[in-house]
Parts: sequence; C-alpha cells; structure tokens
Amino acid sequence: MIDLYTAPTPNGWKVAIALEEMALPYTPHVLNLSEGRQHEDWFKRLNPNSRIPVIVDREADDLTIFETGAIMLYLAEKSGKFMPTDLKGRYAVMQWLMFQMSAIGPMQGQAVVFERYFPEDVPQARQRYHNETRRLYEVLDSHLAGHEWLADSYSIADMANWAWIRSHKWARVPTEGLPHLERWMAAMAARPGCRRGVEVPPSPGKAELVSKGGAAITTR
Repeated sequence: MIDLYTAPTPNGWKVAIALEEMALPYTPHVLNLSEGRQHEDWFKRLNPNSRIPVIVDREADDLTIFETGAIMLYLAEKSGKFMPTDLKGRYAVMQWLMFQMSAIGPMQGQAVVFERYFPEDVPQARQRYHNETRRLYEVLDSHLAGHEWLADSYSIADMANWAWIRSHKWARVPTEGLPHLERWMAAMAARPGCRRGVEVPPSPGKAELVSKGGAAITTR
C-alpha cells in the first residue's frame, strides 16, 4: 500500500492520475495548504522542501519519495506500466516529463500567480508568463501534429503534462488555434484513470467529502 500526501493542485493530481492509471493501491492523505500543514515538522520529515505530493511505499520498507518526476518514475518502474524499457523510448518519455517539470509547471504556475493571487497588478509579469505558457502550448501542438501521444505510446509524460494544461483557463491561457493539443487533451480527459485521478482530491468548491479506497479524505 502507498500513502499519498497531496492537495488539490496540478502536481498532486498528476501523481493521483498515475496511481489510478497503474491500478496501484493507495491511501490519500489531504493536506490543507492554506493552514500551512506542509510546514509542520512531521511533514518536513517526509519532504524538507515542504511541498506536496509525497508518497510513502509501505511495501518497500517505508520508502519515501518527494518531487513529482521522481515519484512518477518510481511508480512506472514499480508497476511496469507507461514507461518503455528500450533506451530510445525511455528517454523520449523522460524528456517530455522534464518538459513539464522545467517549463509547463513553472511558467503556468507563475501565470496563475500574477493573474490570480499577486497583491498588485504587474502587467509586464502577467504578459511575460502568459506569453511563455502559450508558447509552450504551441511547442506541444507542433509536436502532437505528428504524434498521438507525447512519446511513441501513452506514458507518464502525458499524465504529467495534462494534469497542468487541463487547468489552462485558471491561468487564463487559451488553447484556441491549437487543434493537435486540443485533440490530445480530449483523449486524455476521456481516460477513466485520468478522470478519477483529478478527483483525488476534488478541486476546491466540489464535494466536501470523498471516499477513496476505504479512506475518507476531506478538502478545505
């Protein structure tokens, strides 16, 4: 059994998606980030950087892993799913996984901050992160024009990128005019494992209480 420490954010959802797609048993534990639980000593012992998600694999001597890229690579290896074993295929997946971690996540994350949360309006910053996020979407659209999935087959790279891009409206970055990206997004949204994963936990404002695998999880 895997313990998943998470919250309703793209990074939290991408690990839940992987767990659902891989059919790995897990128990979610939801942290209320607005209360600062991620800064409590017990959680910092799991992740000294005070960020979700974190997994603890009880079947592997309580192996604890933070950073979503490391978590998803571990889950793919544990399950034997969604990561090719040949060298070319493996690195095709890893490069698009790193693309999400180094580009989509940071740029779209900053776009959300300056659109939604920054205490004052900084038009130059809003434009900077909006334009860069859109440019990254265009990179994906161009690639997907010749590929069904980001790598040769469906993989953890698709899960990671979709978990972020599906919330593009919250960042106020449009996907109009990017038909290949939108085709891929629709294919991702149609997968039952993806649909289940983004409800663990549900977005703020959805159901207050969700039951998953016998464990009750609550949102703020």
